[in-house]
Amino acid sequence: MKKTVTIFGSSLPKPGEREYEDAYEIGRRFALAGLNVCNGGNSGIMEASAKGAFENGGKVTGVTLSVFKVSHNNYLSEHISCGTMFERMQKLIDLGDAYVVLKGGTGTMFELATVWEMFNKGFIGIKPFACHSSMWKEIAAVMEIQIAYEKRRSGLLKAFDGIGECADYIIDSLNK
Repeated sequence: MKKTVTIFGSSLPKPGEREYEDAYEIGRRFALAGLNVCNGGNSGIMEASAKGAFENGGKVTGVTLSVFKVSHNNYLSEHISCGTMFERMQKLIDLGDAYVVLKGGTGTMFELATVWEMFNKGFIGIKPFACHSSMWKEIAAVMEIQIAYEKRRSGLLKAFDGIGECADYIIDSLNK
């Protein structure tokens, strides 16, 4: 069975914008490496990563939240609708063999923090976990200081400046 990468990120980027194109590229790379993609199923980074994977032969699962009353994007092989934010988050985590956090706002920060905390509390096993953007790199660095102070397991989230490096880390980790 092919492994799946759950991708988190903003719903706002549009085609032609850097964040959208980076998300398309990471979805493309994952599909070409034989990996499936899972994401929130809507617009922006979710649409771009789905499109990149779908156009390159990957299976894409979109997990949407029914209260938003918006249609999912057109690049999904499978659509799952959830009734609550927590049900949706749990499904996105359950489906992932690895996680990538691309640029986003507070919703994306919630997703990043939830995965990280589930690792730290032992609710799920440790899986490849990466983020891309200077914003997440700075947040991760600050959190690592606190994690070390608390004597908890550090180094669970890898931060990357380049989208290619981020994709390669996940692909290499899942192929081991």
